[in-house]
Amino acid sequence: MKIVVINGTEKHGVTYRLKEMFLKPFKKNAQITEYYLPKDCPAFCTGCVNCVLKGAYTCKDAVYIQRIAASLLESDLIVMTSPAYVMHTTGAMKALLDHFAYLWMPHRPAPEMFTKRAVIITQCLGAGAWSAAKDIKHSLSWWGISEIKVFTGRLMESLIWDELPEAKRADLTGRMKRLSEKLLRIGEEKPPRVRTAVRMKFLICRMMQKSLHKKDPAYLDGKYWAEHGWLEKSRPWKAGIPGTVV
Repeated sequence: MKIVVINGTEKHGVTYRLKEMFLKPFKKNAQITEYYLPKDCPAFCTGCVNCVLKGAYTCKDAVYIQRIAASLLESDLIVMTSPAYVMHTTGAMKALLDHFAYLWMPHRPAPEMFTKRAVIITQCLGAGAWSAAKDIKHSLSWWGISEIKVFTGRLMESLIWDELPEAKRADLTGRMKRLSEKLLRIGEEKPPRVRTAVRMKFLICRMMQKSLHKKDPAYLDGKYWAEHGWLEKSRPWKAGIPGTVV
């Protein structure tokens, strides 16, 4: 199994500890690649839309983005971690997700994404963990991922692990262990299921791309969909056509 982890902060705090707990059962047999933000993606998306209109490699930050993109496409499991900053994901994580606009279904989704699983790990002092997770989950679902598990750690007592009550630490440890074991078991038994919501998003985008491609066959997004056969009967979760980042 190949796992790619994108950490929304370089800080080794509670989020880091929760992530390490999750990965522990996988470390013996899995190939794990980790990225830390903002170190591994230090630049903000400027909204130039070159990735959408001209191709992903025309992005000014392609040297960072395509390295991460390659790991995402090769992985079996994607793990995204982020503490909640003012009830949302970290700015570094949001900056990375902005760079992947071209992977959204209305543009050029990668076929590989439709058959992946993902885990989102967030925590905060009080409210905000679910809000931070939703920031990430929104992008993952529009990439085509159906099976997304969310782990939230609501820390009402402290943001420092060693200052948490023993009962709270035991609860977080137990919950994370159960999630790891579940993902490990499912990953070995069966491939992820493409859910109805993702299929419906795809079909709506297909209608849009079919119209755009008819009006302008040279338009990059429509051309991509046509080349993959998605404007006809092929589907990314069935066709088995290798994805191409363009």
